[in-house]
Amino acid sequence: MPRQPRLDAPGLLQHVMARGIERRKLFRDDKDRNSFLDRLADILEETQTQCYAWALIPNHFHLLLRTGSTPLSKVMRRLMTGHAVTFNKRHKRSGHLFQNRYKSVICEEDPYLLELIRYIHLNPLRAKLVQDLKELDKYPWTGHSAILGRRKNVLIPQQSKTKPSSAEGGLSFSFSSGKGKKQQRNPENPVNPVKKGKPLAEKTIEDVLLHFGETIKVARRRYRQFVKNGIEQGTRPEFQGGGLVRSTGGNKAGLLGRKKEEREKGDARILGSGDFVNEALNKAGENWEKGNGKKMFDTDNRLWELIQIK
Repeated sequence: MPRQPRLDAPGLLQHVMARGIERRKLFRDDKDRNSFLDRLADILEETQTQCYAWALIPNHFHLLLRTGSTPLSKVMRRLMTGHAVTFNKRHKRSGHLFQNRYKSVICEEDPYLLELIRYIHLNPLRAKLVQDLKELDKYPWTGHSAILGRRKNVLIPQQSKTKPSSAEGGLSFSFSSGKGKKQQRNPENPVNPVKKGKPLAEKTIEDVLLHFGETIKVARRRYRQFVKNGIEQGTRPEFQGGGLVRSTGGNKAGLLGRKKEEREKGDARILGSGDFVNEALNKAGENWEKGNGKKMFDTDNRLWELIQIK
């Protein structure tokens, strides 16, 4: 069965994964990892793509992204092709670096944003790259330590890192009020000023922490406890997609009464309820039955077949 074309819908969360060819390493040392993250930081800021969570494992990586006007395919093409060129040149190798295409799963935000942040940031622990949560708190190759303020946010582009930042780990915190709505402090308030023009990566960490508390100290403590609570959950296969199958609790028999085209919407490209599957497909403008899908799919395949890095 041929692979389905990836969905690309601006404004929706996407869990993105890519693996090294034949499960070989994408990152052999810290220089490879730093090069990848510097490139990612620049691309995120230039394209105004938010990255809520990330983790670098030697032979693969995870990103939780929300794209703006720049399509995800363009963001990932720049990131992966640039890393492959740099990696091959540095290590004097040729050929493909990545295993096929990257995988992306559109995710329903309300039930899955925080769960995916936790899942992605716990990857180094599951992979035994760190021994416990205390070590993960300072681990440099996942976004967890930056949210806690234990390390600098490496997704802030280099040119922005030279600018003065606010206290408490570079965040000028906004406060939440009501039912999850954000209410920013008065810009003239000297206690908690809201800065204009700060890097998107800084704003994104602030967005994450606002889900956990109204002050940075409280939010970070609650966030860490939330991550700690997820350690015993182990692998979460449902985060690989599922659509309508996922919304029925994995019971495919519950889909037997639905039309064929509706059942097929329960695929690995979308994680969420049946209603969200329909919404995501509409927002992505999918119309594969009329030939658009085949055209995009063929173009995408040709692109990756041509990327033979030498």
